[in-house]
Amino acid sequence: MRRVTFDLDVLRTFVTGMELGSFARAAERLGRSTSAVSAQLKKLEEQADTPIFRKAGRGLSLTEAGETMLGYARRLIELNDEAALAIREVELEGWVRLGLQEDFGEAVLPEVLGRFARAHPKVRIEARIGRSHELAERVLSGNLDIALAWHDGTTLPYSRHVADVQARWIGPAKPMEAGPHNGEALQLVVFEAPCLLRTVATETLDRAGRPWRMAFSSPSLGGIWAAVAAGLGLTIRTDIGLPANVRALAPGMLGLPPLPKMALHLHQKDAELEPVAARLADILLQSAFEALPEGAEMKETLLKVA
Repeated sequence: MRRVTFDLDVLRTFVTGMELGSFARAAERLGRSTSAVSAQLKKLEEQADTPIFRKAGRGLSLTEAGETMLGYARRLIELNDEAALAIREVELEGWVRLGLQEDFGEAVLPEVLGRFARAHPKVRIEARIGRSHELAERVLSGNLDIALAWHDGTTLPYSRHVADVQARWIGPAKPMEAGPHNGEALQLVVFEAPCLLRTVATETLDRAGRPWRMAFSSPSLGGIWAAVAAGLGLTIRTDIGLPANVRALAPGMLGLPPLPKMALHLHQKDAELEPVAARLADILLQSAFEALPEGAEMKETLLKVA
């Protein structure tokens, strides 16, 4: 069996194109011509010795081999960039304060901390899990260096729009026997006020003329999941970090009104981050991208271009 060494520049183009949903946009992002990108993709298929893409209408989709290649490509690029930065910043020291929504706590935080600690063992990280308004206020007051949070309308001087993620009605994992009867109030399970998603839920129902009542409120996401799993009512979140005992309901199920997309922002304390915070932000965005559900609309490519 011949030994194959994949070209990292080709893999980077492949990953960037898949993340942006367009290889034309990838060519623009990477500063290459579309013909050069096409040549790189052809080279990738030749190296793989199997089709990576198949026709899907007017566009392309991945074959099973292509899906496998995409996962490995991301890991190879991640290791390459991590090695390059670790070598250049081997003496990076200090501490950085990170904020995350509870949704990302289990899905993203362990990966972020592990990758960062391996590359920069001398840096101390202080992490805080909280809600949108709290995280935004802490960045604004200088108590956090960076925070990944849903945009709740708070104006921050240094904030990047990362992605738009569809909000979903969430119910128990077990099949629901029946929804509310006509005119019956929808039971809601929500965070204690103030809460962005609580407001989105009630305003959406009000616009649709759908009656509702607060069946359960909690200061923690764990409490929300427990109440929904027990059948006390429905809540709204995104597909990120859903535990096994709840599920996202299909659009239109139970006659529920459609929900908007949630804007995910990276808030920064300063316009130009210190090297330690900038490196953590890069890893945070890469890990967050991997946790986002299919269909999330990316506002920028999250993998750094070497």
